[in-house]
Amino acid sequence: MKAVIQRVKSAELSANGKFKSKIKDGLLVLLGVAKGDTVKDAEILAKKTVNIRIFCDENDKMNLSVKDKNFEILSVSNFTLISDTKKGNRPYFGDALNPKEANELYNKFCSFLKTEIESSDLIKTGEFGADMEIKTSLSGPVTINLNSKDYNKEK
Repeated sequence: MKAVIQRVKSAELSANGKFKSKIKDGLLVLLGVAKGDTVKDAEILAKKTVNIRIFCDENDKMNLSVKDKNFEILSVSNFTLISDTKKGNRPYFGDALNPKEANELYNKFCSFLKTEIESSDLIKTGEFGADMEIKTSLSGPVTINLNSKDYNKEK
C-alpha cells in the first residue's frame, strides 16, 4: 500500500463534476492499494499518516503531526500510485488490487484514520472509482511518500 501525503492550506474535491468535500489546513492523502495488501497495511499507513511530524512548531521546526494540530485529512483513492514504469512509456497498472477489494481496504484505511485521530469530523474522503478533480493550496510544499512495506509489521 502506498500513500502520497501533502501538507495543504486547503483542498477541495469534486467527483464526477459535483462538489464532494473540502478541508482547510491539513493533509491531502492519495492512497494506492496493491495486490497482496492487507488490513494490516491500511492500519500501518493510517498510524504513520496521522503521526508523521510535518507541521511546524513555535520554533518553525517540523515537530508536530496533523493529530497534534487537530487539522483535517482529505483521503483519496488513487490506483495510479501502483504503477510500473520500468518498461516502455505507458504505465502498467496490473499490480493494483481489483476495485472491490481495493475499495474495502481504502475504507479500512479511512476508518483507521478516524480511530487514530479520534474524530470522524476531521476525515474527509473522495469517491472511490469516480473521476475526481482536486484543487489544492500546498503548504511548504511538503510532500512525503509512504509505503506500508517499509515498516516493520510486527510493531
